[in-house]
Amino acid sequence: MKIANQNNRAVLLSGDRVVDIEQASDGHFPSDIAALFGAWPEFTKWAQAATLAPTGDLRPDLLMAPSPKPLQGFGIGVNYAKHVAEAGWPVPQYPLVFPKFPTSVTGPGTTIALSGPRVDWEVEAVIVIGREAHNVLAGDAWDHIAGVTIGQDFSDRDVQQRPESHPQFGLGKSFPGYSAIGPILVTPDEFEDRDDIALGTLLNGEQVQNSSTGDLIFPVSALIEYISGIVTLTPGDLIFTGTPSGVGTAWDPPRFLREGDVIESWITGIGQMRHTFSGPETVRV
Repeated sequence: MKIANQNNRAVLLSGDRVVDIEQASDGHFPSDIAALFGAWPEFTKWAQAATLAPTGDLRPDLLMAPSPKPLQGFGIGVNYAKHVAEAGWPVPQYPLVFPKFPTSVTGPGTTIALSGPRVDWEVEAVIVIGREAHNVLAGDAWDHIAGVTIGQDFSDRDVQQRPESHPQFGLGKSFPGYSAIGPILVTPDEFEDRDDIALGTLLNGEQVQNSSTGDLIFPVSALIEYISGIVTLTPGDLIFTGTPSGVGTAWDPPRFLREGDVIESWITGIGQMRHTFSGPETVRV
């Protein structure tokens, strides 16, 4: 299934048409996609069995974040083998996990205010949780996942890397708009190989990232096992699974986002996001 948040209403995609979930279920399921995640197992069972007629047109210009109000957001650092190599870091023994604060979530086609002169791009496959998960084994991990969407973990490298002796990632990756997700949510069964999904980034039309989740050091199932062994994952939570090689900080010389730049992020089987950038906010930390 392919699900979207169109103009603040949860819809199922049917080609270039949509099925309004609240209308089609006679109000049994909510129009609010954030609330829908709380009934995800029941909803998916209904959606797979029901004969559903389209209720309207797909409007890409009205698509919003597919999980706009996550209780928790997690990012994973240095999780692609080639990204680790380009940065010259050792392969991590455990997943490097940091918070992506929920106020940073934005949709698939917004304008984002730069927070400073060293903001970087990081395309990611983002997992949305569909069932509460605590102490989940890797073999059961995908059963707790609602779907996969595209993400951009935009990163203010100055804020992320201070203090230099003890860098803290969360704040540098949580400015408004720095957790961009969309345009739709795709359930795991839609992928030919859910552990080998192609993804990439274009900067002003130039391909700068092009990889696959097959290069992940810690695959999705391992991430769910590790994180849920410490915290309880709740429906609608986001896990940004890491970014492949090609980030701007690794360029020679480094290249960071500027006012007027356009970032296009894509994942095969999901689609594409497009974000533009305005000048820095007037208030800086």
